[in-house]
Amino acid sequence: MLVDSLVIDNQKRALDFGAGTGNLTGKLLRMGYKVTAVDISPEMCAIVKKKYKHFLEAEKLIVINSAVEDVCFAVDYFDLITCYSVLHHLPDYCEAIHRLCVFLKKGGVMYLDHEASPFYWKNETSNFAHLVKPIYFHSNPLLNAFYFQIKGLKLPNLNYTLSDYWHKKEHFLDHGKIECVFEKEGFEFFKRTDYYLKGTWIPNLIFYVYRYFCKPEMSFWVARK
Repeated sequence: MLVDSLVIDNQKRALDFGAGTGNLTGKLLRMGYKVTAVDISPEMCAIVKKKYKHFLEAEKLIVINSAVEDVCFAVDYFDLITCYSVLHHLPDYCEAIHRLCVFLKKGGVMYLDHEASPFYWKNETSNFAHLVKPIYFHSNPLLNAFYFQIKGLKLPNLNYTLSDYWHKKEHFLDHGKIECVFEKEGFEFFKRTDYYLKGTWIPNLIFYVYRYFCKPEMSFWVARK
């Protein structure tokens, strides 16, 4: 992970908020970080504990089942805070970032990834792009469903009934507001990068047409405090 090199005086302490099944958690552990993985879903926490049992037993991993409003860590403690595909589900994503900033040390880095770019919600200017975009996005879940069917894979059933986070599935993300959070928190630098996401386990040939005519649909932020 490139953001690792941006951390000043790195003590290898990472917080992976909204860890899910632990994709980023695993990468951080293999990079030598002592990771605190937090997720609101008890099912996801159980998966992370099972996948990284060795790190858990070696006290390199802590797994916490909690919402962001309820977690409490030492101020200025973590060198790196990561958050992947979570903010667009939160009722108040700006307040969540403010809260996470408290736990990030001076010289530490925040990495927020897999969020919809400003272009995701906008209609494309050209008529052809306007046609390609919905076709591409609607074909992705069909191809993924086909992949899981032929592989015989089953996704775990998730229970989010104790939380209001997921009832609207996703909502518009105002990147201008996120930038304001970093400004108010006095971050040394912050940058949003927009990118294309292929989004399917099986290659979707429409992607190449989509990439040519449409603007990137995903974004990530890298910010150093």
